[in-house]
Amino acid sequence: MSDLVRQQYEHLPYPHRDPAIELESGLELGVLDTLAAIDHTVFGGRWDRRKPCRILVAGGGTGDALVALAQQCADAKIPAEVVYLDLSEASRRIAEARAAVRGLRNVHFVTGSLLDLGRLDLGRFDFINCSGVLHHLDDPPAGMAALAAALAEGGGMAVMLYGALGRTGVYPVQDMLRHLVPPDLPPHERLAVAKRLIAQLPPSNWLRRNTGMVDYKLDDASLYDELLHSCDRAYSVREVHQLAETAGLRVAALMPPALYDPLSYVKGDVVAARAAALSPMERAQFAENWIGALKKHSFFLVAADNPVAPPSPDQDRAVPCWSVPPPLPPAGQGAVIQMMQQGLPLGVQLTPEATLIARAIDGRADLAALRRATKLPPPVFRDQFTAMFRQLNAMGALYLRLPRG
Repeated sequence: MSDLVRQQYEHLPYPHRDPAIELESGLELGVLDTLAAIDHTVFGGRWDRRKPCRILVAGGGTGDALVALAQQCADAKIPAEVVYLDLSEASRRIAEARAAVRGLRNVHFVTGSLLDLGRLDLGRFDFINCSGVLHHLDDPPAGMAALAAALAEGGGMAVMLYGALGRTGVYPVQDMLRHLVPPDLPPHERLAVAKRLIAQLPPSNWLRRNTGMVDYKLDDASLYDELLHSCDRAYSVREVHQLAETAGLRVAALMPPALYDPLSYVKGDVVAARAAALSPMERAQFAENWIGALKKHSFFLVAADNPVAPPSPDQDRAVPCWSVPPPLPPAGQGAVIQMMQQGLPLGVQLTPEATLIARAIDGRADLAALRRATKLPPPVFRDQFTAMFRQLNAMGALYLRLPRG
């Protein structure tokens, strides 16, 4: 299967990216890619950015995570080495071109499989990004174990796996196509047949009824990756936890947390009370079943015996940091901050006091300094910031880091 996967990405690097327009839009940051989220969740806000660190992008594809992480490290002057690993030469060339356009000099490119990490002797890494890869392996637990073995002590990982419920309809279509056009046929022939089949799907077909599954309509690379892939499976939240446990890891956070909190959807009745009494994993599984449309699961992992925990919003020395600063109204007004995650709207309404605090957050001032700057009475500041932080952090918008020393 690895040969078929390699051949697919040589013919159709995924996702489609054009290095010629790399700088025309801003830096694209996913929920797993921001340094603020990584510091908060993986390192408990205590990442010493003065020290050299090593980052691995395992299965780097056309370079989305590589560019996001390397650019942020360069901008923040973090002495990081970002290692790109992928089995596709065609994908690597695109990623290399994107890095060159940006003038990134902190990257190192390697062609190979993450299953060969031990043989490649690349050393250990403080942080590993592996997004959209393990579910394309014959043996995902072996892949997770290989990544875990490459983690430095105290390090962590960001992983994305397909979500089973959100991909309803994908696998019956894959099965039909596997019989009509087996994986060993030329890609152009398989694509031609797939397009004819998709055009004739009846309204009753589950893929056609699944309005969240639309990426296969974007381009040939997306269609091939979603409906013609030779090796593809999806996971429930419970299976995500089980996969992590097989490698001696634990889920530090499912991202963004609000998607996996049933109390975001069920409020004020006996169902909510019973949901609140479930274990964290059971609550997340409840939320996945409730939503029924999560196409992927993005999450951070640390070693099972790593007790790291995120900073608390009641620590005066904690520094709030935006993932991406939201637009905010002038002082004296309340604000509504909204974002979309997997097609689902997440939002929070801020009071004028909370908006005043939000406007003062610059990624440098700690909570004590923010309290002085806003001139709010300490109890008011504490209550307003805590409520605001818990909501925005759950949305993947706001994080905390702790000062060095």
